Amino acid sequence: MDAHVAHEAASGSTQLIIASVIFFSAYAIIVSEKIHRTIVALLGAGIMIFLGILHQEEAIYGLLHTDAAGNIHRSGGVDFNTLGLLTGMMIIVAITKKTGVFQYTAIRVAKWAKGEPWKILVGLSVVTAVFSAFLDNVTTVLLIAPVSLLIADELEIDPYPILFAEILSSNIGGTATLIGDPPNIMIGSATHLTFNDFILMLTPVVVVIFIATIFLLKIIFKKKMIVKEENKTRILAMNEKESITDPKLLKKCGVVLGLVILGFVIAHPLGVEPATIAITGAALLFLLMKAEGEEMHHIFGEVEWVTIFFFLGLFILVTGIEKAGLIRLMAEKVLEFTQGSKTIAGMLILWVSAVASAIVDNIPFVATMIPLIKNLAPHLQGAPTDPEQFKLWTEGLWWALSLGACLGGNGTLVGASANLIVAGFAERAGKPITFMKFTKLAFPLMLVSIFISMIYLLIFFL
Repeated sequence: MDAHVAHEAASGSTQLIIASVIFFSAYAIIVSEKIHRTIVALLGAGIMIFLGILHQEEAIYGLLHTDAAGNIHRSGGVDFNTLGLLTGMMIIVAITKKTGVFQYTAIRVAKWAKGEPWKILVGLSVVTAVFSAFLDNVTTVLLIAPVSLLIADELEIDPYPILFAEILSSNIGGTATLIGDPPNIMIGSATHLTFNDFILMLTPVVVVIFIATIFLLKIIFKKKMIVKEENKTRILAMNEKESITDPKLLKKCGVVLGLVILGFVIAHPLGVEPATIAITGAALLFLLMKAEGEEMHHIFGEVEWVTIFFFLGLFILVTGIEKAGLIRLMAEKVLEFTQGSKTIAGMLILWVSAVASAIVDNIPFVATMIPLIKNLAPHLQGAPTDPEQFKLWTEGLWWALSLGACLGGNGTLVGASANLIVAGFAERAGKPITFMKFTKLAFPLMLVSIFISMIYLLIFFL
């Protein structure tokens, strides 16, 4: 019997080592960007299965656990709710952007500001934040940034302050809702926190952070944004109506997007997952626009399948280290460090998430942190045993992860995909944004946003 136990322990230890080597090797290669991250994630997932760390069924559907009451639960595996929600929203955004509504809005803001560069910066920042909260921050900057460069060119001013503000606004705005940023989608799906939960708990602090950021940008940039009066007339002469390429489609997109957001709001009482709402909304939009054949293929080609499959591989990698016991070990170490304090644990999650997300992609980081927090939370001091009370009690930890991971992306130029997309547009326009130029200003502003988040969490949750 002792020999059998020793054999099981040795086998478990071997699996832990193998799974850890695969996971951290994959993570290091993803961070280095030597090989595309999707290739690395899928290859690492395949190796996990081939080496027997996971069975294919476990990789896809998750691990089975039995609690003290004899109830069976699943954890890990491919989160199809996250993948479905991302795919549905990508389709809706791909169709909506064909209408030209993003460009129309940007020009309208510039005309509202009467060509005043500071007002334009504020207006475009608000638009970017709002669109990023309800659509996708990458798509938002993809469509707003080129128009911003055009406006800056007409005004004959340096576009950097406007582009810099849009980068920060896209990541701040994306933090406010369940669908605004992939980390929030992952957290919401894993914890059953609803669209309304994110709106009620995160939007207030996000608004405060946004206002504080704009105030600081005013101190930094306003005196540098001087424009000749004759250049302002060029902005007023722009015709925003020319941007709308398909008014009928725009109306259909508006109706469907409104229904989808309403669906997110009432999803919990109806017992419907966000992925179902997003996919149904995408299908309804296809129906209303009478898409078929080549048009269908083109729209589906707009979906970021590379990102979807990156998530798929990543979910399997994290499930592998969870089964091997690495997540449990990490949770135990965090528990020792925090001495079982929920407050210390929450602060650690917030600050580590922020700094880590400024340096590496926040998606794999959050994918690793979700099971770690799930393992850690039940062992913290004062954790209630009642499931409903426990869910409410742990919310502060999840908000700490969300705020840290999403806002941390503002810390450096490589902290979020939206940052790199804007930098790419600026470089092609002959106005390059260097890593150090961005970081020396963005990192302190990111720390301010995390400090505000810390105060908020300490007052209301931790």
